[in-house]
Amino acid sequence: MYTLYATSLTGSAITEIMLALAGVPYQIKSIDPWENEADREALRRLNPLTQLPVLILPDGTVMTESGAITLHLADVAPQAGLAPPPGHPDRPAFLRRLVFLVAALYPTWTFGDDPGRWVSGDEAKAELRASTDEHRKVLWRQMEAVAGAPWFLGETRSAIDIYIAVMNRWRPGSQWFRDECPKLSVIAERLRADPALAAVWQRNEA
Repeated sequence: MYTLYATSLTGSAITEIMLALAGVPYQIKSIDPWENEADREALRRLNPLTQLPVLILPDGTVMTESGAITLHLADVAPQAGLAPPPGHPDRPAFLRRLVFLVAALYPTWTFGDDPGRWVSGDEAKAELRASTDEHRKVLWRQMEAVAGAPWFLGETRSAIDIYIAVMNRWRPGSQWFRDECPKLSVIAERLRADPALAAVWQRNEA
């Protein structure tokens, strides 16, 4: 059985949706690394960056980094359609956008959510928060410009759509997506309407 260390409203939701779609047995270990010091230490022992998601594989191997977890689960459960298979014409675009999400977009929250970890002084903190928030909008507009329909890659759903659906609720928020990135907003709402994922969404938006 897989074990996912998870906190609602975080990136662990991305992995939980993938696990549900993959149809593999898994359990959730809910933690609160921000308010509970014991949970934070437990997370740090698994991932020195104290970041989620953390996934424990059935053999006890610890996996971190959502992009790596995505590719692992795509290999384990190809029937889930998390990634186009090698040789598929959509594979290069999938890999490019997956890395873009985790390497370009995700760090805007890493630095902007807690600017005090990186800079000192109220003015510097406010500036870092504001600049990362604005840069994130630029990056999302780049994604919007190349988004297909009904899913990001076109006719086939992939893990890219899962990232979009979860991150759509983070800053700048779903209303901004409806106004500024309507194609991405439609993708997010389409995935959220999947009845097979209702329980996962409910748990992750508590």
